Amino acid sequence: MKKQLSEFLKIAFGVLLASIGLKVFLLPNGFLDGGVTGIAILLSELFDFNISILLIGVSFPFLIMSWFTLSQRITIKSILAILSLAIVLHFENFTPVTDDKLLISIFGGLFLGGGIGLTIKNGAVLDGSEILGVFANKQFGFSIGKVVLVFNIILFSITAITISIETAMYSTLTFLVTAKIIDLTIEGFEDYVGLMIVSEKSDLIEKELIEVVKTGTTLYRGAKGFGKRGSRNESDIIHTVINRIDIRRTYNLIDRIDQNAFIIEFDVNTIKGGIRKEYLNKEHMKTLLPNWKTNS
Repeated sequence: MKKQLSEFLKIAFGVLLASIGLKVFLLPNGFLDGGVTGIAILLSELFDFNISILLIGVSFPFLIMSWFTLSQRITIKSILAILSLAIVLHFENFTPVTDDKLLISIFGGLFLGGGIGLTIKNGAVLDGSEILGVFANKQFGFSIGKVVLVFNIILFSITAITISIETAMYSTLTFLVTAKIIDLTIEGFEDYVGLMIVSEKSDLIEKELIEVVKTGTTLYRGAKGFGKRGSRNESDIIHTVINRIDIRRTYNLIDRIDQNAFIIEFDVNTIKGGIRKEYLNKEHMKTLLPNWKTNS
Protein backbone atom coordinates (compact mmCIF):
# COMPACT_ATOMS: atom_id res chain seq x y z
CA MET A 1 0.00 0.00 0.00
CA LYS A 2 2.83 2.40 0.94
CA LYS A 3 4.63 1.61 -2.34
CA GLN A 4 1.50 2.28 -4.40
CA LEU A 5 0.91 5.58 -2.60
CA SER A 6 4.53 6.56 -3.29
CA GLU A 7 4.10 5.71 -7.00
CA PHE A 8 0.94 7.81 -7.30
CA LEU A 9 2.56 10.77 -5.54
CA LYS A 10 5.55 10.58 -7.90
CA ILE A 11 3.22 10.33 -10.91
CA ALA A 12 1.36 13.42 -9.62
CA PHE A 13 4.66 15.29 -9.37
CA GLY A 14 5.54 14.12 -12.90
CA VAL A 15 2.20 15.48 -14.15
CA LEU A 16 2.96 18.83 -12.47
CA LEU A 17 6.41 19.02 -14.11
CA ALA A 18 4.96 18.16 -17.53
CA SER A 19 2.21 20.77 -17.15
CA ILE A 20 4.79 23.45 -16.25
CA GLY A 21 6.80 22.56 -19.36
CA LEU A 22 3.68 22.84 -21.51
CA LYS A 23 1.89 25.81 -19.94
CA VAL A 24 4.89 27.99 -19.02
CA PHE A 25 7.08 27.34 -22.06
CA LEU A 26 5.64 25.45 -25.04
CA LEU A 27 1.94 26.31 -25.37
CA PRO A 28 2.20 30.14 -25.08
CA ASN A 29 4.77 30.13 -27.88
CA GLY A 30 3.19 27.53 -30.18
CA PHE A 31 6.07 25.05 -29.81
CA LEU A 32 5.46 21.31 -30.08
CA ASP A 33 6.94 18.27 -28.46
CA GLY A 34 7.01 14.87 -30.14
CA GLY A 35 4.46 12.11 -29.75
CA VAL A 36 0.80 12.35 -28.84
CA THR A 37 1.35 15.57 -26.87
CA GLY A 38 2.76 17.13 -30.03
CA ILE A 39 -0.30 16.07 -32.05
CA ALA A 40 -2.61 17.65 -29.46
CA ILE A 41 -0.61 20.91 -29.51
CA LEU A 42 -0.55 20.98 -33.33
CA LEU A 43 -4.33 20.47 -33.58
CA SER A 44 -4.85 23.12 -30.92
CA GLU A 45 -2.75 25.59 -32.92
CA LEU A 46 -4.46 24.81 -36.23
CA PHE A 47 -8.08 24.75 -35.04
CA ASP A 48 -7.91 26.89 -31.87
CA PHE A 49 -9.43 24.09 -29.80
CA ASN A 50 -9.06 23.32 -26.08
CA ILE A 51 -5.74 21.52 -25.55
CA SER A 52 -7.08 19.50 -22.58
CA ILE A 53 -9.92 17.95 -24.58
CA LEU A 54 -7.61 17.28 -27.53
CA LEU A 55 -5.05 15.60 -25.27
CA ILE A 56 -7.68 13.17 -23.94
CA GLY A 57 -9.16 12.56 -27.39
CA VAL A 58 -5.83 11.93 -29.15
CA SER A 59 -4.61 9.70 -26.29
CA PHE A 60 -7.73 7.50 -26.32
CA PRO A 61 -6.77 5.13 -29.21
CA PHE A 62 -3.30 4.68 -27.74
CA LEU A 63 -4.76 3.81 -24.35
CA ILE A 64 -6.87 1.12 -26.06
CA MET A 65 -3.64 -0.26 -27.56
CA SER A 66 -2.10 -0.16 -24.08
CA TRP A 67 -4.99 -2.22 -22.65
CA PHE A 68 -4.18 -5.08 -25.06
CA THR A 69 -0.43 -4.54 -25.46
CA LEU A 70 0.89 -3.68 -21.99
CA SER A 71 -1.29 -4.39 -18.96
CA GLN A 72 -4.57 -3.25 -17.46
CA ARG A 73 -2.78 -1.85 -14.40
CA ILE A 74 -0.47 0.33 -16.51
CA THR A 75 -3.41 1.46 -18.64
CA ILE A 76 -5.51 2.49 -15.63
CA LYS A 77 -2.59 4.43 -14.13
CA SER A 78 -1.95 6.04 -17.53
CA ILE A 79 -5.61 7.07 -17.87
CA LEU A 80 -5.45 8.72 -14.45
CA ALA A 81 -2.15 10.45 -15.33
CA ILE A 82 -3.42 11.79 -18.68
CA LEU A 83 -6.72 12.95 -17.15
CA SER A 84 -4.78 14.69 -14.38
CA LEU A 85 -2.54 16.41 -16.93
CA ALA A 86 -5.57 17.56 -18.94
CA ILE A 87 -7.27 18.95 -15.81
CA VAL A 88 -4.13 20.75 -14.62
CA LEU A 89 -3.59 22.26 -18.08
CA HIS A 90 -7.18 23.48 -18.14
CA PHE A 91 -7.08 25.22 -14.75
CA GLU A 92 -3.40 26.12 -14.49
CA ASN A 93 -2.56 29.80 -15.00
CA PHE A 94 1.23 29.94 -14.89
CA THR A 95 2.74 33.04 -16.46
CA PRO A 96 5.32 32.54 -19.25
CA VAL A 97 8.78 33.45 -17.97
CA THR A 98 10.64 34.12 -21.23
CA ASP A 99 10.14 34.81 -24.91
CA ASP A 100 13.59 33.57 -25.92
CA LYS A 101 12.92 30.72 -28.35
CA LEU A 102 16.05 28.76 -27.49
CA LEU A 103 15.31 28.91 -23.74
CA ILE A 104 11.70 27.91 -24.42
CA SER A 105 12.81 24.83 -26.38
CA ILE A 106 15.41 23.74 -23.83
CA PHE A 107 13.51 24.37 -20.59
CA GLY A 108 10.18 23.26 -22.03
CA GLY A 109 11.82 19.97 -23.02
CA LEU A 110 13.54 19.73 -19.64
CA PHE A 111 10.34 20.04 -17.59
CA LEU A 112 8.28 17.92 -19.97
CA GLY A 113 10.95 15.20 -20.17
CA GLY A 114 11.32 15.14 -16.39
CA GLY A 115 7.55 14.77 -15.99
CA ILE A 116 7.17 12.04 -18.62
CA GLY A 117 10.24 10.17 -17.35
CA LEU A 118 9.09 10.25 -13.72
CA THR A 119 5.66 9.00 -14.79
CA ILE A 120 7.09 6.13 -16.85
CA LYS A 121 9.44 5.17 -14.01
CA ASN A 122 6.41 4.73 -11.75
CA GLY A 123 4.37 2.58 -14.11
CA ALA A 124 2.27 4.98 -16.19
CA VAL A 125 2.43 6.66 -19.60
CA LEU A 126 1.83 10.35 -20.39
CA ASP A 127 2.55 10.04 -24.10
CA GLY A 128 1.12 7.30 -26.32
CA SER A 129 3.81 7.17 -29.01
CA GLU A 130 5.78 4.66 -26.91
CA ILE A 131 2.64 2.50 -26.70
CA LEU A 132 2.40 2.60 -30.50
CA GLY A 133 6.04 1.49 -30.67
CA VAL A 134 5.40 -1.48 -28.35
CA PHE A 135 2.26 -2.41 -30.32
CA ALA A 136 4.08 -2.27 -33.70
CA ASN A 137 6.96 -4.29 -32.24
CA LYS A 138 4.65 -7.07 -31.02
CA GLN A 139 2.50 -7.17 -34.14
CA PHE A 140 5.06 -6.58 -36.92
CA GLY A 141 8.49 -6.88 -35.28
CA PHE A 142 9.43 -3.22 -35.89
CA SER A 143 11.94 -1.57 -33.58
CA ILE A 144 10.21 0.57 -30.92
CA GLY A 145 12.76 3.35 -31.36
CA LYS A 146 12.30 3.42 -35.14
CA VAL A 147 8.51 3.55 -34.83
CA VAL A 148 8.72 6.54 -32.45
CA LEU A 149 11.29 8.21 -34.73
CA VAL A 150 9.14 7.81 -37.88
CA PHE A 151 6.07 8.99 -35.92
CA ASN A 152 7.85 12.20 -34.94
CA ILE A 153 9.41 12.79 -38.39
CA ILE A 154 5.89 12.77 -39.85
CA LEU A 155 4.62 15.06 -37.07
CA PHE A 156 7.40 17.64 -37.49
CA SER A 157 7.09 17.51 -41.29
CA ILE A 158 3.38 18.36 -41.00
CA THR A 159 4.32 21.16 -38.57
CA ALA A 160 6.80 22.60 -41.09
CA ILE A 161 4.14 22.58 -43.83
CA THR A 162 1.17 23.86 -41.81
CA ILE A 163 2.81 26.29 -39.37
CA SER A 164 6.44 27.15 -40.22
CA ILE A 165 9.83 25.53 -40.73
CA GLU A 166 11.25 27.54 -37.83
CA THR A 167 8.61 26.22 -35.42
CA ALA A 168 9.29 22.68 -36.63
CA MET A 169 13.03 23.15 -36.02
CA TYR A 170 12.56 24.50 -32.49
CA SER A 171 10.03 21.75 -31.79
CA THR A 172 12.57 19.16 -32.93
CA LEU A 173 15.06 20.64 -30.46
CA THR A 174 12.41 20.42 -27.72
CA PHE A 175 11.80 16.77 -28.59
CA LEU A 176 15.52 15.94 -28.44
CA VAL A 177 15.88 17.59 -25.02
CA THR A 178 12.71 15.83 -23.80
CA ALA A 179 13.96 12.43 -25.00
CA LYS A 180 17.34 12.86 -23.28
CA ILE A 181 15.80 13.99 -19.99
CA ILE A 182 13.37 11.04 -20.10
CA ASP A 183 16.36 8.67 -20.42
CA LEU A 184 18.21 10.38 -17.56
CA THR A 185 15.12 10.31 -15.34
CA ILE A 186 14.45 6.61 -15.97
CA GLU A 187 18.02 5.29 -16.04
CA GLY A 188 19.64 7.77 -13.63
CA PHE A 189 22.72 9.93 -14.06
CA GLU A 190 25.19 7.15 -13.40
CA ASP A 191 26.27 5.78 -16.77
CA TYR A 192 27.78 2.31 -17.00
CA VAL A 193 29.49 0.36 -19.76
CA GLY A 194 30.30 -3.32 -19.99
CA LEU A 195 33.69 -4.71 -21.01
CA MET A 196 34.63 -8.16 -22.26
CA ILE A 197 38.41 -8.62 -22.12
CA VAL A 198 40.36 -11.47 -23.71
CA SER A 199 44.03 -11.56 -22.75
CA GLU A 200 46.83 -14.01 -22.00
CA LYS A 201 47.41 -11.96 -18.84
CA SER A 202 43.81 -12.03 -17.67
CA ASP A 203 44.82 -12.87 -14.08
CA LEU A 204 46.89 -9.66 -13.78
CA ILE A 205 44.19 -7.55 -15.45
CA GLU A 206 41.51 -8.96 -13.16
CA LYS A 207 43.66 -8.21 -10.09
CA GLU A 208 44.15 -4.58 -11.18
CA LEU A 209 40.46 -4.10 -12.01
CA ILE A 210 39.50 -5.25 -8.52
CA GLU A 211 42.21 -3.32 -6.63
CA VAL A 212 42.51 -0.11 -8.70
CA VAL A 213 39.14 0.42 -10.41
CA LYS A 214 37.35 -1.35 -7.53
CA THR A 215 34.83 -3.10 -9.73
CA GLY A 216 33.50 -6.65 -9.72
CA THR A 217 34.49 -9.20 -12.35
CA THR A 218 33.16 -12.46 -13.77
CA LEU A 219 35.46 -14.96 -15.47
CA TYR A 220 34.32 -17.15 -18.37
CA ARG A 221 36.35 -20.08 -19.65
CA GLY A 222 37.11 -19.64 -23.34
CA ALA A 223 37.52 -23.09 -24.88
CA LYS A 224 39.05 -22.18 -28.23
CA GLY A 225 39.48 -19.20 -30.55
CA PHE A 226 41.32 -17.56 -33.41
CA GLY A 227 42.92 -14.10 -33.46
CA LYS A 228 45.93 -12.12 -34.73
CA ARG A 229 48.27 -14.63 -33.18
CA GLY A 230 46.51 -17.62 -34.72
CA SER A 231 44.64 -20.38 -32.94
CA ARG A 232 44.27 -20.22 -29.17
CA ASN A 233 43.33 -22.80 -26.60
CA GLU A 234 41.69 -22.30 -23.21
CA SER A 235 41.88 -18.84 -21.62
CA ASP A 236 39.92 -16.79 -19.12
CA ILE A 237 37.60 -14.10 -20.47
CA ILE A 238 36.91 -11.19 -18.11
CA HIS A 239 33.43 -9.70 -18.02
CA THR A 240 33.01 -6.50 -16.00
CA VAL A 241 30.84 -3.37 -15.70
CA ILE A 242 32.41 0.01 -14.91
CA ASN A 243 31.26 3.59 -14.52
CA ARG A 244 31.85 5.54 -17.74
CA ILE A 245 33.95 8.03 -15.77
CA ASP A 246 36.50 5.24 -15.26
CA ILE A 247 36.65 4.16 -18.91
CA ARG A 248 39.89 5.94 -19.88
CA ARG A 249 41.68 4.84 -16.72
CA THR A 250 40.57 1.25 -17.29
CA TYR A 251 41.87 1.19 -20.87
CA ASN A 252 45.20 2.65 -19.74
CA LEU A 253 45.42 0.01 -17.01
CA ILE A 254 44.81 -2.81 -19.51
CA ASP A 255 47.33 -1.33 -22.00
CA ARG A 256 50.04 -1.26 -19.33
CA ILE A 257 49.57 -4.98 -18.73
CA ASP A 258 48.77 -6.26 -22.23
CA GLN A 259 48.68 -3.98 -25.28
CA ASN A 260 47.40 -6.88 -27.38
CA ALA A 261 44.34 -7.51 -25.21
CA PHE A 262 41.09 -7.91 -27.16
CA ILE A 263 38.37 -5.66 -25.66
CA ILE A 264 34.67 -5.40 -26.50
CA GLU A 265 32.85 -2.40 -25.02
CA PHE A 266 29.03 -2.34 -24.89
CA ASP A 267 26.31 -0.16 -23.38
CA VAL A 268 24.58 -1.29 -20.20
CA ASN A 269 20.95 -0.21 -19.90
CA THR A 270 20.07 -1.68 -16.50
CA ILE A 271 22.25 -2.84 -13.64
CA LYS A 272 21.24 -4.26 -10.27
CA GLY A 273 23.36 -5.63 -7.45
CA GLY A 274 27.01 -6.61 -7.79
CA ILE A 275 30.05 -4.43 -7.09
CA ARG A 276 30.19 -1.15 -8.99
CA LYS A 277 31.42 2.35 -8.35
CA GLU A 278 28.81 5.10 -7.97
CA TYR A 279 30.03 8.67 -8.13
CA LEU A 280 26.73 10.34 -7.25
CA ASN A 281 26.25 8.82 -3.80
CA LYS A 282 27.07 10.74 -0.64
CA GLU A 283 30.42 9.09 0.03
CA HIS A 284 31.86 9.80 -3.40
CA MET A 285 30.39 13.31 -3.51
CA LYS A 286 32.40 14.07 -0.36
CA THR A 287 35.61 13.20 -2.20
CA LEU A 288 34.63 15.33 -5.20
CA LEU A 289 33.48 18.44 -3.30
CA PRO A 290 35.90 21.01 -1.84
CA ASN A 291 36.72 20.67 1.88
CA TRP A 292 34.68 23.71 2.88
CA LYS A 293 31.59 22.04 1.39
CA THR A 294 32.02 18.79 3.29
CA ASN A 295 32.87 20.47 6.58
CA SER A 296 29.88 22.79 6.58
